[in-house]
Amino acid sequence: MSPTYERASTFARDWAKLTPQQRRRFLEAVAAMVADLRAGRPFRPGLRVKGVEDAPGVFEMTWAPDGRATFEYGREQRPGEPHIVWRRVGTHDVFRRP
Repeated sequence: MSPTYERASTFARDWAKLTPQQRRRFLEAVAAMVADLRAGRPFRPGLRVKGVEDAPGVFEMTWAPDGRATFEYGREQRPGEPHIVWRRVGTHDVFRRP
């Protein structure tokens, strides 16, 4: 199982502000997330995937000590495979408008 994904315009704006090191760390965390999805197991504890308070259906993922990304599950693009919509990426500031 390999998830499909898309990026919200807010994610694209956030991505442009990240340093190359931040981008690399985020992509490493995404690779771990995808590996967990492919294996059909819960997300590893280090990713700290959990729901965002006061934002039903939105989840957060930790990719660095002050690195967070928010996402939601979208409509399946391929039967039986999750579709992830990346909403925000950056520091804890992303929680102002997850």
